[in-house]
This record gives sequence, structure tokens and C-alpha cells, in this order.
Amino acid sequence: MWAIELRELSFSYNSQPVLAAVSLAIGRGERVAILGANGAGKTTLLKLMGGTLRPRQGCVSIMGTPIESLSRRDVALQVASVPQVFTVPFAFSVREIVELGRTAHLGAFNSLSTGDRRAVERALDLTGTQDFAKRIFNELSGGERQRVVIAMALAQEPQILLLDEPTQQLDLARQAEILDLISDLNRSNGLTVVAAVHDLNVAARYFERLVFLHNASITMEGKPAQVLSPELLHRVYGSQIQVLRVSEESLPIILPLPESGLRQRQGSGPAEKKEK
Repeated sequence: MWAIELRELSFSYNSQPVLAAVSLAIGRGERVAILGANGAGKTTLLKLMGGTLRPRQGCVSIMGTPIESLSRRDVALQVASVPQVFTVPFAFSVREIVELGRTAHLGAFNSLSTGDRRAVERALDLTGTQDFAKRIFNELSGGERQRVVIAMALAQEPQILLLDEPTQQLDLARQAEILDLISDLNRSNGLTVVAAVHDLNVAARYFERLVFLHNASITMEGKPAQVLSPELLHRVYGSQIQVLRVSEESLPIILPLPESGLRQRQGSGPAEKKEK
């Protein structure tokens, strides 16, 4: 049974196709990065997986069950999402935000049980947010807020975690902490992780499978060492990108080539010949 299965999935905004006949199967316990240029449909794909959007055509299944047959609560008991931007109009504390992750587990008018509070404390501890649990969420730095939102998702105790650019506001040390945490949860708890990622080096280091979106469809997928090539990246991103490998076994290192430097390199050959 697949954790997530997409069959011939299509979606449009105002008659503008974003995804067309996309099929993808993600196994339980996989770590998958969704990659592509801005506007390729990465966020849309995550929202379709999480049930926030409904496809124009095709089907999304969660743990073998078509998502349209599941209630919002049923989906939330299995899938947690971390959006790019999370805003709160009121002065909620960090702990109150994380407690929102238990909403799907509560009955009508029920208060948090001992088990709910235990899940909240664990999420705070895992994300290193326990020390400022009493602070107001909106007074935190961007990186701190992102860690709190991830804690809220973990408090949900999902089987599937969907993340949209989870480290975009974090410094390098915090990026590593969050991605190490997600990887540890994936390995120790069998958590299925699907993330939209811009940083190709992060994707190569922390995700087992890369899925590239281009022209409303999946143009390539596979292990980082197999799919990351200058030819593919030029096709997807429309610019010259260098792929370096220290050895055949090492992870690829991705570097953009500045257009000015590229022009100089292309023009150096004839100039040198002329001097001779």
C-alpha cells in the first residue's frame, strides 16, 4: 500500500493548467523532495496531497483510500502540512500554537487530555521550542516561528508530513537541525516526508528521491546521484548549472554559473587563438 498515490492528476487556476496528468506513488517511510522552477506547481501538488485543493481530474489516495471519501478530520489524523507562510492574527503563545496540532484528535468541546499534552510536550522538545513556549508567537523571529509551525505539525502525530519550503527562513545551522530532525523522525518512526524544496544541495543531502516538475508534469525522478545532471537542470531552470562530484560515491554539489562568467569562458577560446 502506498502512503500517497496520485493517478492522472490535473489541476488548473482560472483555466491555466498547472499540473497535467501527473502520476506519482510515494511509499511509506520515504523522504521525497519536489523540485522545479518558481511556478512549476510544487505548492499546488502538496495542497492536492493534503486535501486542501481538489483535482480537476484524477485521484489522490492516502494510505490506499481516495481522499475525496475522507473527511477533513480523517485526513488530518494522517497528514500534517507545514505551509510556506503561517500567520496568526491574535496574541497566541507558542504552546497554544503547538496545541492546535491536536485539534483533529479532540471531540466537540473536549479539552486536551493527558495524551494530548504529552504529544505537545514531545513536539516542543523535538523542535527545541520548549525554552520559549510561553512567548507570543508573533514576537518571534522568522526562523523561530518556522520551528514552532513544524512543532505544531509534529504534535498532530501524523503518518505523512508535507512541508512547503521548510527551511527558507532559517540560517544554515537551524536548517541542518530541522532537516536532521525530519530525517530522524523518518527513520525512527517511519514518518513519510514530502517536501517542496528550492535548494538542490539540501535536496540531494536529505532526500532519498527527487521529483522534478516542469511544464505541468513530472520530467524526471530518482535518486539524487542518478538524476542531477547539468542537462536536466538547464532544461528545468533555463540556466547553466554546474554539477560537481568529488567522487562517484559522493553527493553532487550544485552551483549556478553566472552568465557573465559563462560569456567570458565562451569568448576566451577565440581570443587566445587570435593572440597566438
